[in-house]
Amino acid sequence: MGKRTGRLSARLLIASSVVTVIGFSAICASVMLDMRRGVEELARQSLENLATGIEADISRNIELYDLSLRNVVNNITAPEIAGVSRPVLHLILFDRAATAKHFGAIQVFDVKGKLTVDAASLDPMPENRADEEYFTVHRDNPDVGLFISKPMLHRGAYSIVLSRRVNGPDGSFSGVVAGSIRFSYFHELFGSLSLSEGDTITVLRSDRTIMMRTPFDLDVIGKNLNDRHDWNPDNLQDGGSYAGTGPVDATPRLYVRRGGNGPLAVIVGKPLDTIFRLWRVQASRIGAVMLALIVFAIAVTLVLAREINRRAQAESRLEEMATTDALTGLRNRRKFDQTIENEWHRAMRHKMPLSLLMIDADHFKAYNDTHGHQAGDQVLIGIAICISDAVRRAADCAARYGGEEFAVLLPGVAGADAMKVAENIRERVLVWSGADNLSTVSVGVAAVTPTAVMDWAMLVQAADKALYAAKAAGRNRCELAASPALSLVA
Repeated sequence: MGKRTGRLSARLLIASSVVTVIGFSAICASVMLDMRRGVEELARQSLENLATGIEADISRNIELYDLSLRNVVNNITAPEIAGVSRPVLHLILFDRAATAKHFGAIQVFDVKGKLTVDAASLDPMPENRADEEYFTVHRDNPDVGLFISKPMLHRGAYSIVLSRRVNGPDGSFSGVVAGSIRFSYFHELFGSLSLSEGDTITVLRSDRTIMMRTPFDLDVIGKNLNDRHDWNPDNLQDGGSYAGTGPVDATPRLYVRRGGNGPLAVIVGKPLDTIFRLWRVQASRIGAVMLALIVFAIAVTLVLAREINRRAQAESRLEEMATTDALTGLRNRRKFDQTIENEWHRAMRHKMPLSLLMIDADHFKAYNDTHGHQAGDQVLIGIAICISDAVRRAADCAARYGGEEFAVLLPGVAGADAMKVAENIRERVLVWSGADNLSTVSVGVAAVTPTAVMDWAMLVQAADKALYAAKAAGRNRCELAASPALSLVA
């Protein structure tokens, strides 16, 4: 029982430690995941603010430039300007034109694409832009409004061209007003930002053409993302974010898009490795500490479990020694009394028979005096071996009752079957003693089904009386008591 309890305690300790380790690991993992989500959310907010600021600056400059284009469109067809001198015409058309170092001069082209008015010169050089995208778009589509061209080399500088259609009094196509914003504007805008290595800023037209990108790469500028069949446009809608590999390169980034309602959209990207670099360091430190604590907890648990098992085994051995007769190896009188008490109540509850054998070595005192105590001890050991060989059920209890007397408790066995066990023991002792019959035993048998008005001492008294009856009848025999409370029956 002690060993069993020890095993249970050790298993409970191990199970508790495992549950504790799993619980703390789950809490630690949850905290680290929350930290990761917090880092990602902070990075997303920073990218949203950056993208919103860039988009607002670009939209504001395009709007200012577009106001200048609108002014030219509105005034170029006015009847009042017919016949005015070129200086006056320039003053009327370009007096309110937005000026900045990154803005190109506004030009007016007639219905055939020929340059007619140039804000940069009173006497412009001949030019024809009939083949340009911005010209053909306005010529063929009356409702385009403000059109922003693909990045192109315009008047000696890489630029994006902003243009509007000029309509005649009847709504027919009369020409195009065009201006440009040089790439130097984007370079200066993006250069003023504090960007980390691997950060990207991409400006897209509504048809998903890349207008500008930093880091700057001419091989990427002007490409249309619709040509990338391995990229799903739904991954990154306006106002949304996306974490993963983008359409331009293979570096996983967190992307944020802003400006879907304006002429251009801005997408800002930051490498995921950069975003989570500090988090990985912190997670590694926390993980290392947790791993060390887990190893320590497991080691302590195993040591304690081993000590519990050792203690349980030692207690089991002590209990075995305390309940075992040192000479014969059978149960001692103390253990027998505990066992018969328990079995008596069990038999009473289940209304089962309970049998008791009282066994005594015949002429033992004379044999002991004649051959000495050592020889007498050998006789007792031999009888104990015979009893053990005959009584093999786990529920049976064979004990040294005192001196040369033994007792065998047989739960669930009636009187007739108990007599068979008694005869088996007697015959085994007889065979063991040899032809001279140096040692025989007498056996008293008593069997009863316990009731509430009875006591197990009555069973012992009956078996003891049966034993004396066997002695009186000549020894080396078995006697069965009729009832623990009645006289004996031969």
